[in-house]
Amino acid sequence: MEDNVRLMKGNEVLAEAAIRCGCDAYFGYPITPQSEVLETLTEREPWNETGMVVLQAESETASINMVYGAAACGKKVMTSSSSPGISLMSEGISYLAGTELPCVIVNVVRGGPGLGTIQGSQCDYFQATKASGHGDFHQIVLAPYSVQETNDFVELAFDLAFKYRNPVMILTDGVIGQMMEKVTLSPYKPRWSNEYIAETYGDWALSGKRGRCRNIATSVELSPIPQEKFNLYLQEKYRTIEQTEVRYEETLCEDAEYVLVAYGSSARICHKVVEMAREEGHKVGLLRPITLYPFLEKPLAELSRRVKGMLAVEMSAGQLVYDVKLAAESRIPVYHYGRMGGVVHSPSDVHTALKEKFAL
Repeated sequence: MEDNVRLMKGNEVLAEAAIRCGCDAYFGYPITPQSEVLETLTEREPWNETGMVVLQAESETASINMVYGAAACGKKVMTSSSSPGISLMSEGISYLAGTELPCVIVNVVRGGPGLGTIQGSQCDYFQATKASGHGDFHQIVLAPYSVQETNDFVELAFDLAFKYRNPVMILTDGVIGQMMEKVTLSPYKPRWSNEYIAETYGDWALSGKRGRCRNIATSVELSPIPQEKFNLYLQEKYRTIEQTEVRYEETLCEDAEYVLVAYGSSARICHKVVEMAREEGHKVGLLRPITLYPFLEKPLAELSRRVKGMLAVEMSAGQLVYDVKLAAESRIPVYHYGRMGGVVHSPSDVHTALKEKFAL
């Protein structure tokens, strides 16, 4: 077997991909079901291999503020946690967005609310896409549905973070984080030099926030008019992201009469449901959002003009389904099916729900 082809957990791959893509630093705190990210980094000792800094912070609040400091220096920096830990990071994420600092944040979702369960869930969709912190800002959200995509999205996340000077979240879950699959690891890339950062992205890492004095990285602006001007600039940046960075995958949607909409672990399950429905003669397809922000609003709206109905499948009480309904604009029936608290639905569960909702 080639050296770059391994059998690994999704969480382990997150760590390995960070090392290989030239990440400068990781700051994090252990929490199930994502603790293997920090454990793998500690075991790998990348500081001896690439010079990457790995530090277990005293809390999630401390780790996100360490990310803030490293990002302000133009470094490729990453953190990871699971649902309650991401909640503790929400203030820092807003500060990062408000200072336009690039970073990668991984959320390996567990069931909630509260401390909840340590089993995988998708109940943080709203947290990632709608309420990742206070203020009018967005973070780009990538949703892998395999261990291979978990590997691939780390480098993609850094590319998008630096392209737009914005936090990027990889929203995975305890199922993908703990499962083992064959993965082709990315080749090693060198860590960026300060000269490369300055040449490629400008000298913002040395000069601080746009329009401010040198070496000040801050999101504070006490005067309302300048703050509104900055907010208008941010909204224009988000519109650019929405126009250029939407990613999704369609499976057998060309002739579909009914479409399942699902991401991450639920999309894996829905692939089997499509197969089951097709064997019975029902024309069912799958639309898988890869970016949860920006959302695939236009492709979904176009699809809703030619199908009879949609079923949003997610491991939650129903969050993705609201965005699907907004995009469909009441043109067709849109229903939800999901399990909660860390319970993973089976293909037969979803298949039964599909037939019941649409009387197939």
